[in-house]
Amino acid sequence: MGLVEAWGGNAVGWFFANLIEAFYNLFYALTHPSEWLAWLPYINQDMQTIEIKESLIRFIYYGASVEFFFVVFVIFLIVTGVGLVWNSVMWACVRGLERFANGLGRTFAWAGLIMVLLQIIIIFMQRVFAVSEITFGFGMAFSFDVSWWSESLKFYNALIVCLCATYTFVQGGHVRVDLIYSNVSYRTKKTIDMLGSLFFMLPTAVLVWLFGWFFLWRNLVVPNPSASNTLEQLLPKARALRWNIETIGFSPNGFNAYWLFKFLLLCYVATVMIHAVAFFYRSYLERKEGPESEGKYLDKDKLGDEQAELVAQIH
Repeated sequence: MGLVEAWGGNAVGWFFANLIEAFYNLFYALTHPSEWLAWLPYINQDMQTIEIKESLIRFIYYGASVEFFFVVFVIFLIVTGVGLVWNSVMWACVRGLERFANGLGRTFAWAGLIMVLLQIIIIFMQRVFAVSEITFGFGMAFSFDVSWWSESLKFYNALIVCLCATYTFVQGGHVRVDLIYSNVSYRTKKTIDMLGSLFFMLPTAVLVWLFGWFFLWRNLVVPNPSASNTLEQLLPKARALRWNIETIGFSPNGFNAYWLFKFLLLCYVATVMIHAVAFFYRSYLERKEGPESEGKYLDKDKLGDEQAELVAQIH
């Protein structure tokens, strides 16, 4: 009998049982990757062996499971504990996570340019040449109906929304409604930031992940997995498991990879969770070190600041 079953009679016992068991689960997952990653080399092929199918079943189950949540929570506790003792470690985490958010956002922001250029090409080819298909590529052509290219514009927009959100947060570019924040002390502001990241950003992201994870996999495999199923209930379905990737568009010749939007939803939630941790760490360190540390190591784009300085000099 596991710790969870033994202590599952009350909420406190259940919590600490899962917390202790998370150390074992993490060690076991790292030392037995074949049990949940064996399906990866076969991702574009029909799964032939029961072992590969069971591996995928485990991956689907654990991706939004209580066990996975507590493993991530334990890693967060360990890193936070080390960072509280050695603040340089916590600053290193902040710099690394913010660098990741900035790099991701600055890269996928180019999707906006692609979207504009593609829209120009679509209008030009439709109105001037009156073609029904557009072909790109050298040697191996990439040809689709004009309606496919038109609907694909939504994908580039989704790339910007989902993968540039944390970059915008780091840059301070989100629209905010301030009723109290600006009128409180510096330390109170940082306390609000800490509590906001822990009790608003992270819980919301976790809830969206739990729904989004199975929302994605129900459009990739059959039989459809359910969030209410236990691993013991899912494993017997392994024999019938096969890939069934969604390829249905809103129009007959329209964009047929809408499962990518569901994947982007998970990417968005993952980046929000990661940056909530970075924001919590930064708020704690800035609160501890005082106003002189505000914005420390912050890599903000300079274009807007330079324009503001130029306007101020003119006036």
